[in-house]
Amino acid sequence: MRSSTQSRKTRETDITLTLQLDGGEVDIHTGIGFFDHMLTAFATHGGFGLILRAEGDLHVDCHHTIEDTGIVLGKAFAQALGNKAGVARFGSFYVPMDEALAFCSVDISGRPYVVFQAEFAEERIGEYDTCMTEEFVRAFATNAGLTLHTRLEYGKNSHHCVEAIYKAIAHAMRLAVARSQSGEVLSTKGVL
Repeated sequence: MRSSTQSRKTRETDITLTLQLDGGEVDIHTGIGFFDHMLTAFATHGGFGLILRAEGDLHVDCHHTIEDTGIVLGKAFAQALGNKAGVARFGSFYVPMDEALAFCSVDISGRPYVVFQAEFAEERIGEYDTCMTEEFVRAFATNAGLTLHTRLEYGKNSHHCVEAIYKAIAHAMRLAVARSQSGEVLSTKGVL
């Protein structure tokens, strides 16, 4: 079925989402406008259906909402991929956005590991703290069981830089979750 519905409620956040790896409706509300924009771009460029509702302690800041959304989205990918049989497993992609260029390479390995290389000129984009980009990526990759490397090659405008990263991850994930011809787990071990 390649889909998952996940919920997570803590004292800081209440998040529910439905993910469909093979496409579907995209409807996202987190209370953080720029984050909604990034998740919509992620789903659209990845070809994923994503319905997401998040309520968080935004009176504190955006940290818990963004990180916890990464946790829930990662768990949804892990469940939707099951034993990882029949997927391409690897994906790499460059995304240019005006003056910015971002790269992502991903392995659906079952072994979480993140390399994140990016610095942003501005601390905030609307109500979104740019430092939360790394926190989201780490929470997402760890809970999805991904080895994920992403790098901002260059860029000046933080909006462009962050958006290029989200889109590069989306396209790399689109390639990695694509159905393989063999239908088997792509590993000499036979399992991931």
